[in-house]
Amino acid sequence: MGRYRSKSDLPTKICSVCQRPFAWRKKWQDCWDEVKYCSERCRRRRSDAKTE
Repeated sequence: MGRYRSKSDLPTKICSVCQRPFAWRKKWQDCWDEVKYCSERCRRRRSDAKTE
């Protein structure tokens, strides 16, 4: 029955654009080390963050 993890046990990172924490998602299981942005919106806005 120990199949599921609670959300507080999942690894987290800080988004490079909005500086908010975000948690691991199953769709990122193969590329978690490369994930830098919490959402598609932040990924698109990454160039705006570099210019400031």
